[in-house]
Amino acid sequence: MSAIRQTTNKSLMLFSGRAYPALTDEIAGHLGVTPTPTASYEFANGELFVRFEESVRGCDAFVVQSHTAPINTWLMEQLIMVDALKRASAKRITVVAPFFPYARQDKKHRGREPISARLIADMFKTAGADRLMAVDLHTAQIQGFFDGPVDHLFAMDLLVGEVKRKWGHSALTVVSPDAGRVRVSERWSDKLGGTPLAFIHKTRDVSRPNEVVANRVVGEVEGRVCILVDDMIDTGGTIVKAADTLFAQGAADVIIAATHGVLSGPAVDRLKNSRVSEVLVTNTLPIDESRRFDKLTVLSIAPLLAQAIKAVFEDGSVTSLFGGES
Repeated sequence: MSAIRQTTNKSLMLFSGRAYPALTDEIAGHLGVTPTPTASYEFANGELFVRFEESVRGCDAFVVQSHTAPINTWLMEQLIMVDALKRASAKRITVVAPFFPYARQDKKHRGREPISARLIADMFKTAGADRLMAVDLHTAQIQGFFDGPVDHLFAMDLLVGEVKRKWGHSALTVVSPDAGRVRVSERWSDKLGGTPLAFIHKTRDVSRPNEVVANRVVGEVEGRVCILVDDMIDTGGTIVKAADTLFAQGAADVIIAATHGVLSGPAVDRLKNSRVSEVLVTNTLPIDESRRFDKLTVLSIAPLLAQAIKAVFEDGSVTSLFGGES
């Protein structure tokens, strides 16, 4: 009896949820692939259905979903997609969630509260995910919530490059909107050539989400262009109050740089009517034309995600894409 020769040819397959297919298409363009055709729809009672229209057996699957509103719908859709891939014998499944859902609920502030970010990681694992990929997690500890590899990418180089291009001639100060993000601000300072640092000491009422009281600036900002850096802009209240505090302390100008443009509720009006000169974000989340304004600059995260997906597929190092940070 002749021996049976088995050959294994890995195939990269990209899958898009319905929340933001344009981002997946852009990633696909950088990878030179086409997203796999997928039938997705809702039943009359709101239940979701997903079926892939090509064989996925043995593939290296990357499931891209942007967790924008309605976030629970898109989370459930991505979970169902992962489950469908697992049951269809995909070899490895990587969840690509540029904006990780529920990331702000990463610890208990008071009794009887959930740790929802951990629950989300457990749900992805239970559905069949082998790996997670996200950009600028709210806190690095979320990486430990998932029982498997987590590729934590950073948009800092992208944002820093834009700041250098437009504001590199100015006297810059990097400002953290709170003490908890000083380490991130230090990395910004290093990449900008050792610019001065400052942070805003603030208090937050944990019983009132999205509300903050900005108190005072720690550091020298008078006469300088301040780069306010954060991971996300949600309703804009925190970051606009921080900018107002900087102007009150004599800042010459304020630029806001954040990875995730959630831009909920009054965010657009608050930012548009503020004194800041520019708001820099990436397209980890969709920002439709109705929420765009003259001060807003949206940079594409697709090249970074494509590089990371290619590195994972080729079993290369993803660490180089975030400067060795974890």
